Amino acid sequence: MHAPHTLGTEGERLAARYLAGKGYRVIARNFRFLRNEIDIIAADGETLCFIEVKTRASLDKGHPAEAVTRRKQQEIVRAASGYLAGLGVEAPACRFDVIAIIANRMDGPLIIEYELEHIRAAFMA
Repeated sequence: MHAPHTLGTEGERLAARYLAGKGYRVIARNFRFLRNEIDIIAADGETLCFIEVKTRASLDKGHPAEAVTRRKQQEIVRAASGYLAGLGVEAPACRFDVIAIIANRMDGPLIIEYELEHIRAAFMA
């Protein structure tokens, strides 16, 4: 059993690496606005992506993407609004994505075998 925080941090690291490999430009990680957080903010061309990463060690509690509930989506949208307000420019095109990771094998805190699913436009603001 792995601590949820350690598993989540490792999942976010893998997600950022995946995005960079797909040509995204990672702008921020763990952006906080009030009590809300966005795991990754990245540019996909001209589109600004707010990305929630969910990592699980098994499917015992369901698919990781199922944890992005309506309430969680609202929290992400609030944080995204705060981020956009801080830009001081007209908001670019935006998208809300989810990256779901299932860790199949770990070596200590490191995920060494995994399945990753990137759900583009997983929900709308």
